[in-house]
Amino acid sequence: MTEVIAVFDIGKTNKKILLFDNKFKVVYQHEEKFPVVLDDDGFECDDIDLINTWISKTLAEITTRKQEFKLVGVNFSTYGASLMFLDENGKQLTPVYNYLKEIPDSISENLFARYGGKSEFCRKTASPALGLLLNSGIQTLWLKKEKPEVFGKAKSILHFPQYLSYSLTKKVTSEPTSIGCHTFMWDFDKMEYHQWLGDNGISLPEPISNDAVFPVKIYGEKVKVGIGIHDSSASLAPYLKASPAKFILVSTGTWCINMNPYNTEPLTESQLAQDCLCFLTPDNKQVKSSRLFMGHFHEVWVAKLAKYFGVENDAFKTVKKDDVRLNSLLEKYPNPVYFPNGKESFEEGLETVYLSKFESYKEAYTKLMIDLSELCVTALKLVIPANDETEILYVSGGFARNPIFIYLLQKNFPAKKVLVSEIDNSSALGAAMVIADVFSDVDVVKLDLGKQGVIE
Repeated sequence: MTEVIAVFDIGKTNKKILLFDNKFKVVYQHEEKFPVVLDDDGFECDDIDLINTWISKTLAEITTRKQEFKLVGVNFSTYGASLMFLDENGKQLTPVYNYLKEIPDSISENLFARYGGKSEFCRKTASPALGLLLNSGIQTLWLKKEKPEVFGKAKSILHFPQYLSYSLTKKVTSEPTSIGCHTFMWDFDKMEYHQWLGDNGISLPEPISNDAVFPVKIYGEKVKVGIGIHDSSASLAPYLKASPAKFILVSTGTWCINMNPYNTEPLTESQLAQDCLCFLTPDNKQVKSSRLFMGHFHEVWVAKLAKYFGVENDAFKTVKKDDVRLNSLLEKYPNPVYFPNGKESFEEGLETVYLSKFESYKEAYTKLMIDLSELCVTALKLVIPANDETEILYVSGGFARNPIFIYLLQKNFPAKKVLVSEIDNSSALGAAMVIADVFSDVDVVKLDLGKQGVIE
């Protein structure tokens, strides 16, 4: 019988259950996709009742497999920017509103005006003004203004990971990773909740460490339940636990997010304007981060290249790093072609770039990767301070398998090791690792975090 931690990894599209043993190997994994429902305004959102039912049924199944597993811990990793409001009896008052829901601009504008203006407020809270409900603190003001009868009944406000934990523990908690992620709630100058919350009668519990657990009986089994963790910070946790040297994590996908946990410099107005923000680690320390819509840029351009050259959409997977081609393109086009004026000129490039200048699909795609890599390098440099002590760039996600991208990162950062991440399910793994002490005997954390990128 193997001791396991169960992690419910809740994404917008996929919901997963993973069981980790005391060496943090996945011994069971299952994935679900649930239909969305409509909130009280007719906008799509996750079906929280269905999610809770699935969690309960899944835990019931795990506890019956006594010959295989001994459930010792449960934790949750979820997307952010989502709140749950509970009444005095702990009953949910609202759906889990979709962070893509539109709200009046006046709500955030009034907040900015009262607390130093937009630039200073965003700098202080290390939160770009993202609009919609993406700055989760805005949800409280929106509910107070638009649905005062509901807000008046709210006695507890929880971020999504903490709500799922509450469903088992009945403990109202808060933790750094959810509070510190573009919420407008955290004052990074003072490292405490921002004044506006108290001024508006909004009370939140003091954040506690993500390693906190509460004993719960689950279908007759004594289990320790964690308080949950925001998925972006969870994906950083394995590297913080096991990296042999200071590092920057280059997490690639639709968004490329560069996270430097060793940059303690305050976020500047200039960095904020260039899409930088700060997260918090489970230990309540700042993570200076920059963002680039790199995966989206890649997807749109790849489709356009495929159509123009008459190849399959995934033909880019066969384009290898060719030194002659790379050097020729770097010499022939020293300036960006696809993004003539930086990342903001993405739409401009789609309209003005003539692909006839390229002799082949391979040449056009290689130049695309050169231009995207330059954008990524620019974003990376925003989170590297003058007294930089990081030695490693860990690259995770889809672009970690792109030999041209890895080569260009190595070329631009010759003093650092560029390692391709070996970690799968990093958010779920991080959620398990922060409550590792629930195991009766846990191995010293030894993870294969990355390997030298294969340069073909």
